[in-house]
Amino acid sequence: MNVQTQAVQAVNGVKIPQLGFGVYKITKEAEFQTAISEAIRLGYRHFDTARIYGNEAALGREIRNSLIPREDFFITSKVWNTDHGYKATKKAFEQTCKKLNVDYLDMYLIHFASPHYIETWKAMEELYLEGKIKVIGVANFEIQHLEELMKHAKIPPMINQIETHPEFPQNELHDYLKEHRILHEAWGPLGQGNKALLEHPELKGIAEHHHKTVAQVILRWHLERGIILIPKSSNPKRIKENSEIFDFELTGDDMEKISQLNTGRRYSIHPTGYIIHPIYNKLMKIFM
Repeated sequence: MNVQTQAVQAVNGVKIPQLGFGVYKITKEAEFQTAISEAIRLGYRHFDTARIYGNEAALGREIRNSLIPREDFFITSKVWNTDHGYKATKKAFEQTCKKLNVDYLDMYLIHFASPHYIETWKAMEELYLEGKIKVIGVANFEIQHLEELMKHAKIPPMINQIETHPEFPQNELHDYLKEHRILHEAWGPLGQGNKALLEHPELKGIAEHHHKTVAQVILRWHLERGIILIPKSSNPKRIKENSEIFDFELTGDDMEKISQLNTGRRYSIHPTGYIIHPIYNKLMKIFM
């Protein structure tokens, strides 16, 4: 197995490369070009962006410049809070496809459970049935949001992209997703590079035993939980390191030790913090 071939299957049969590449906050042109071209060279084909990241067009350009067929890539984007609602979502989707210069998306997600996400989902269901999206899902949804969505959905969400790392493994939500055949995708899988986590003695001991880095051990922990993960980096060395996680396995004892690191600590704001303040959404739109 390697970065290109190991995949997780959605409920509809679509295969999603289990290791992807996140592009959040990579906005400088030269830095972005170097990171994406190197990731593609190393075999990454799953790329995760969003309208609010401001780099959809840059990602589309790098994918085209690779001269690798479009169908070999798995491209994800997301509808932002200010684009919720049936008509607004349809328009936002068209704009995203135009920026990426693609005819379809492999995956489209509701970025947060903002007001009117039910109407947004109806638009996404239609786009899915028209063949314009292969996998539809959500991001940053808690159990109550998923319950409400599934009361109204004709097509249940296929994936939920959420903050997940050893100190915040999302155990309850992970089990809920598994029970409802919704895939778990981790953003911030390395705890957003938190130094204390990456230097944790327990993780360092496991890493030394496997002749790997702590980051590689954490990413492997995600893989073995059946989670899709999208680490991000603009450092070519780190990009390569993050891809070298398919040649070893963690033991049951390793997994148990890592499970003990759960502190319930988020490294990011709680998802509701992004959706309850309209002013915050406007600021995010300007500065991200």
